[in-house]
Amino acid sequence: MLELPDYPWNQLAPYRKQASAHPGGVVDLSIGTPIDDTPQLIQQALADAANSHGYPTTHGTLEVRQAIVDWFARGRNVTTLSTDDVMPTVGSKEMVAWLPLFLGLGAGDIVVRPKIAYPTYDIGAQLVGATPIATDDLSELTAEQRAQVKLIWVNSPGNPTGKVLDAAQLAGIVAQAREMGAVVASDECYAELGWDEYEGKIPSILDPEVNGGNLDDLFALYSLSKQSNLAGYRAAFVAGAPNLMPALVNSRKHAGMILPGPIQHAMAVALNDDAHVAVQRELYRARRAALRPALENFGLTIEDSVAGLYLWCTDSRPSFQTIEALAELGIVAGPGVFYGSAGERHVRVSLTASDERIAAAVERLNSSANR
Repeated sequence: MLELPDYPWNQLAPYRKQASAHPGGVVDLSIGTPIDDTPQLIQQALADAANSHGYPTTHGTLEVRQAIVDWFARGRNVTTLSTDDVMPTVGSKEMVAWLPLFLGLGAGDIVVRPKIAYPTYDIGAQLVGATPIATDDLSELTAEQRAQVKLIWVNSPGNPTGKVLDAAQLAGIVAQAREMGAVVASDECYAELGWDEYEGKIPSILDPEVNGGNLDDLFALYSLSKQSNLAGYRAAFVAGAPNLMPALVNSRKHAGMILPGPIQHAMAVALNDDAHVAVQRELYRARRAALRPALENFGLTIEDSVAGLYLWCTDSRPSFQTIEALAELGIVAGPGVFYGSAGERHVRVSLTASDERIAAAVERLNSSANR
């Protein structure tokens, strides 16, 4: 039996209990699960495809693969993908966890991930016996380590920090990875949620400005959970790396990792409609605009947070001290230490709560600050 770390969110149980005792009820801003309705046109698409009596294809229907290709060309400046180079996945977490296995990694191999990062990057490495290393600067690696690096994770916009890497920064990572002979996997699932000067300007690892038109050994991962409120559909995809995609498709066929047929159709409809994404973006923009100054009034400094669904906050105290202070107000946030030791003096505050619950949090934060 594999011995993996305990699921970190279990540690929040006492703080959830404390927050739930607030007379105004709990405001849960911890896990970023969408709470708004799935758009009606997507629900209808799912119903229209309900008569799904045959096995779906692992590689995906031509309909959904064409929708992915068109989405990249329309909004991400990626025009060289073919329908052979994309595949729907069972949420993006599936690919984060299992890509090291599908790439054939094992003991003696190194997987690089950002210093502050989604924990599953490490778990994927541990599942195959590889060694995860946290760094934001590949030049920090020793010559011996560089020879062992087989996979480099990029996360832009970042979870939990909301930090965005520009095209030049991504190009530098790609160049170094190619010198090492490593694959780059870019987790880009918040790319439609850039704020202020970053709106509509978040580059993909597949952008020719980043890779010079060569997509080999470069994967982009994306999820519709955030932009389309499809977390329950597990609708996501992987794209790029034409030299590796056929083997990836084949491996997932053997493993039975198949996105259900009705979900594939609903996903195609979602990807072909930009209007509902714009509506959802405005909901999050308003919640962000209300919550950010209230957190600052409470004494928190907001760092990065230029994209995505979170505000990355610090008051220089250890994560759980700030978590406890928020729980006293009936507010639950995410401890930054869950994302690596570099986040141990931060908390992550999610925008995924109703307008009413966001307003309650704002009132409590402001009232506490004015005492």
